[in-house]
Amino acid sequence: MIQRIQSIFLLLAGGASLGLFGLPMARTPEAIEKSAIFADAVYNLNDQIALMVLFGLAGALSLLGIFLFRNRPLQMKVSLSALIINLGGLAFAAFYLSQNITEAGEKAIQDGLGMYLPLLAILFAFLAYRFIRRDEKLVKSMDRLR
Repeated sequence: MIQRIQSIFLLLAGGASLGLFGLPMARTPEAIEKSAIFADAVYNLNDQIALMVLFGLAGALSLLGIFLFRNRPLQMKVSLSALIINLGGLAFAAFYLSQNITEAGEKAIQDGLGMYLPLLAILFAFLAYRFIRRDEKLVKSMDRLR
C-alpha cells in the first residue's frame, strides 16, 4: 500500500537527495580564485556534473519506488539502487573535496548541511529497503499457510 512506512522513508530519502540541489556542502569565508570548487566560496552540486547526475538519479529512484508498492521485489531493487547511488555520490563528493582542499590553503573550510544530507538519504533508503523486505517475508509466509 502507498501509505506504508516504507513509502515515508522513500519520500524522505528522495527529499534528502534532491535537497542537495539547494544546500551547499561546504563553504569558505571568501572566494579562492585558484580553486575549482571554491571560486565562488561555496561547494555545491553545481561544481560537478557527475554529482548532479548521481544525486538527481538517486532522488528520482527513491520517489519512483513509492509508486511500485504493488511489485515489492522491484521496489526492493529500486530502493537498493538508490542506496548504492547515494553511497557512490557521497564517496565521490568527499573524494572531489579532498582533491581540491589543498587549493584552499590555510582558509577555513566550513561544512554545510549538504554534507550530511547524503547520510540521511542512505539511512532512509536502508530503512525503506528493510521494511519492504519485511513486508515481502510476511506475504510469503501468509502464502505458505494457504
